[in-house]
Amino acid sequence: MFVALLRLDLRLQDAASLKDKRSVVRGVAASLRKLNCAVAEVDHQDLRQRTTLAVATVAGEGFHARRVLVTAEREVERTPGVELLSSDVTLYGPED
Repeated sequence: MFVALLRLDLRLQDAASLKDKRSVVRGVAASLRKLNCAVAEVDHQDLRQRTTLAVATVAGEGFHARRVLVTAEREVERTPGVELLSSDVTLYGPED
C-alpha cells in the first residue's frame, strides 16, 4: 500500500472576498475528488487570495499514486483564476 500526499500553494487572483475564495476552493476540491483523492484546505484560511490544499490518495503501486497526484496538479493548473505557486509530493510506502 502506498499513500501519496500533494501540497498545493495557490493564489486565487479573482477572489475579492472570503466568500469568493470558498467558492473557488469548493470547485477545485470537487474536481479533485472525482480523481478519488481526499482534499482539505490546510493553510491561509484567513487570506482571501491564498490557500494551501492537501491532496491525498492511496494505491497499491507507488507509480499509480504518483500518477493520480500529477493528474490532480494538472487539473488545478487548468482552473481559471487559480495560479499554482508551488507543489510538493510525498510518497509513503511499505518501507516507511
